[in-house]
Amino acid sequence: MSEQRRRRFSREFKMRVIERLEAGESGTALGLEFSIKRTIIYRWRELWRRGGEMALRGKPGPRTKAEALELERARGVAGRANDLTEARRQIAVLERKVGQQQVDLDFFKQALRRIEASRQSSNEAGVTASSPRSRR
Repeated sequence: MSEQRRRRFSREFKMRVIERLEAGESGTALGLEFSIKRTIIYRWRELWRRGGEMALRGKPGPRTKAEALELERARGVAGRANDLTEARRQIAVLERKVGQQQVDLDFFKQALRRIEASRQSSNEAGVTASSPRSRR
């Protein structure tokens, strides 16, 4: 049984792959091109979305205290950016919902006007007017 070494990718390489993924390229196509499982590419993108570029580990080596602090700072900035993106997405969903409700209200108002216009008026006291027969 052959022993395979685990490949290591630089942070810059991962960012180039993520940029292409974010630009709309297929994760499967990128995986085939670079001989990387697509799940790994999507994991890189998720790490990047959560913690920014610093969340992507580069080639192995000891992390310095300064790099750890920079990573924490980047996570905070990326977290606020993700919160803002999520809030904008929710606003768009709610705006679409409100728009659909307005369309529904306009439809039902028009339907009610037509029903009221089609009712026959009654001249006798206490008698309810009926609507015309349906044509079934």
